[in-house]
This record gives sequence, structure tokens and C-alpha cells, in this order.
Amino acid sequence: MAEFLATGGTIVAIATAIVPQQGSVGIVRMSGTESQSIAKQLFYTPGRQTWESHRILYGYIRHPQTQKTIDEALLLLMLSPRSYTREDVVEFHCHGGIIAVQQVLQLCIELGARLAQPGEFTLRAFLNGRLDLTQAESVAELVGSQSIAAAQMALAGLQGKLANPIRELRATCLDILAEIEARVDFEEDLPPLNESEIIAQIHNVLEELSQFLATADTGELLRTGLKVAIVGRPNVGKSSLLNAWSRSDRAIVTDLPGTTRDVVESQLVVGGIPIQVLDTAGIRHSEDQVEKIGIERSRQTARSADLVLLTFDAAMGLTEADLEIYQQVKKAGLIVIINKIDQVNIQKLEELKAKAIQYFNLENRAIVPMSAALNQGIPDLETAILNLVQGGNIHAANLEFAINQRQATALTRAKVCLEQVETTIQQQLPFDFWTIDLRGAIHALGEVTGEEVTESVLDRIFSRFCIGK
Repeated sequence: MAEFLATGGTIVAIATAIVPQQGSVGIVRMSGTESQSIAKQLFYTPGRQTWESHRILYGYIRHPQTQKTIDEALLLLMLSPRSYTREDVVEFHCHGGIIAVQQVLQLCIELGARLAQPGEFTLRAFLNGRLDLTQAESVAELVGSQSIAAAQMALAGLQGKLANPIRELRATCLDILAEIEARVDFEEDLPPLNESEIIAQIHNVLEELSQFLATADTGELLRTGLKVAIVGRPNVGKSSLLNAWSRSDRAIVTDLPGTTRDVVESQLVVGGIPIQVLDTAGIRHSEDQVEKIGIERSRQTARSADLVLLTFDAAMGLTEADLEIYQQVKKAGLIVIINKIDQVNIQKLEELKAKAIQYFNLENRAIVPMSAALNQGIPDLETAILNLVQGGNIHAANLEFAINQRQATALTRAKVCLEQVETTIQQQLPFDFWTIDLRGAIHALGEVTGEEVTESVLDRIFSRFCIGK
């Protein structure tokens, strides 16, 4: 990243996903002092159109030497400082696909722009004071959101709902530090330090830090989601469960055991949580080489999943084979599915539930009776998942924002430093000792918003962005 900070210049990149034969618009974005000059060499505007900031122009992109028309397009000019990067920014809005945007990109490079690095547009926005570091991270989170809840959480961060209170906490710590350092330098000329007030201020900061840190796990869950594996013997209805839950025919369903030979995936959102559902091959002893490979993949998928849905057939009841599968995949995140309950009476179902509790050492709420073929039991399954994940308290509507792992690490460090300040005060150590940990807390809080940041941290954050952002 140090290389990018030093070179500067005008950067260019394709800012939209480019897929052959798909997408109606492809955007090429340029930022830097030469953006407008390069654009004027490429873009021909018929009639009397004025090149003004924040005005859309219609025209043709032409090769500057041959004057060959590359595309019919729109051009958006955003002059400094009223742009995303606070530099001059030009966007060519071309027809979608690959050919046009690639040609425009290449012409911009030939005329003096260089290809942007991942996240470099947002990095420039941060370096030029357009965004703080929490807002920059929220941009990436918003682009990568897999659910409405995650998008709303990212948008709250982009609006400063995380950065503003962090800045206030840092300002409080700076005020405390100023008070203490004043006593170190001019103790004889100032009234005695009000220790009880200092302790109360530090206690309030610690309480707020604890509230921030309490959002970390939920935020991570809403951002990354859960990987859920459906496992069990062949022909217990795993594929029917996937199809019913995803409201699609993703998996082939037949009466023949062993139909599913590989892992089939579907993406869902439950209670604001993105969920990757994986239907696996039925686990059993087999001599078929292809099926054996599928069974081993099933075991690997179950071991790597956050949650396993161990499924068995109500009509056939619990068998030793089910218990053997349980021994292979058992983990903290486990829900037992009693499928095909339409084929048994209520008494038989209650017996199966009692036996499952005993077999698998589970609470009653972690056992879900279902009939996937009749679309029965899906709401109960989703409730069981939410109950298992933090007691069912995952609802982003109640979460205004959430910190990420980097922010949690910095805030934890700030919390430890302030707790050490409290200990120092209790031990009646000299003021110089108070300031050491106070400075540590101030530095850690500044890392969250970017007031204190190293090039290695910037490199880690922005390298995860897409190139055009």
C-alpha cells in the first residue's frame, strides 16, 4: 500500500460486474487530476452540451488517433471536491458486456491513467477525508451484504453511527489525559485533581465499550452467515428438505437411495442471517466408488459446518446407523430432524422424540418433526435455528450497528488499558503511571476511526475490496 500512497496519479478501473451477454450497463471509473483531460480526448459530445460537474453528457467514445467509434455512451463528470474520492472523477457508462468496457479501460491507460489497485478509490476517499476508516469498511460490507439486515447494518456504519460515538469516547479520554498531564507539569498552580470524577468518567467509557463489544458476535454472524449441512442415511428426505426450505427443485428427489452423489447448495436468509444450506449424500457403507467419494464429502461438509441437521425417517425409526452417523458428525451445533411424520401417528411421534432426546442428549427444542414432502415444519426448523444461535436473539432490527473483528480487537485493547488505569488509581500510583495506559486507550480508539493507523492496517483493509471500489 505504501507504493500506492507514493505514486498517486490518475487511476482507472471497471466499476461494475462484467458478465458476457449479461448486464445492460458497464461503468469505467477514473479518479485523479488528469481524469477530465483524458475523458475529453475520448468522448465526443454532439450538439451544444456543456462539460459541467454533476452533469450527464451523451455522446460517443472514440479512439483518439483513428476516431473509430468504440461505443455510444453516457459520461458523468464529478469535479473535486464533490466526488467520492474528493478528486476529479469521470465515469463512462457504456453498454454492458466485456468488449466495450475493456476497450475504454485500455484507452484510458494508454492516455496516462493507471489501473487501480483493489480498494484504491475508497482508500483515496479515506486519505482525502471523505470517509473515516469505519465508513470505508462499511462500504465493503455494504457491497458484500448477503441479507437486508447486513446491508442496513453496513449503511448505519456508512452514516457514521459507529464512528461518532467512538470519537466522543476518545475525546473524553483526551480530556482526562489533559487534566492529568496538567497536574504533572503544574501541580502547585492547580487545584487538586478530582479523582472520583475521573473514575466515574472512565467507568462510563468502559460501559460504552462493553456495549460496543457485545455487538461483535452478532455482527459477524449477520455478515458471514451460517453454513448448515443436512446429513443422514440415504432416502430419509434430505433433498426434499432442501427443496421445501429453498422453495426450489435444487436437488433431485427419487425413491432410490443414493440419488444424491455430491453436495448441493442453496442460499437462504433466516431472521436476517444468511444461511448456506448444503444437502449431502446419504451416509452408509457402499462399494460404489462414486458414492463412496460423495459420502466422504458429506462427512467433510458436516465437520466444517456451523450447524448440522441430522435427519432420520419417522416411518423407519431411529436405527444403529443413525447413531453411528451421529458419532461421526456430532458437534455443539446440532438439530435432529424427524422427517416424514405424515407416515406415523401422534403416539409414535412422541416415542420417537423421547428416543431422540435420549440417543442424542439434546433438549426438546433441538428436535424438529417435519414432513418435507408436504412442506410441513419449515417455520419450526427456522425457530429452532434461531434458538440455537445465541438463544434466538438474532434480529438486526434491534441492532443499530455492529463492530467487525478488527474494530473489536482495537476496542478490547482500549478496554484493557482503561481497566489498568482504574487499577493504577486504586493503587495510588503517581500520575505518570496513569498517562501510560490512557495513551494506549486513546491510540486504540483512534485505530478504529483511522485517526491512528498504520500502512499495514490500511493494506489489510483495502486489499479485500474489489478493484473498482
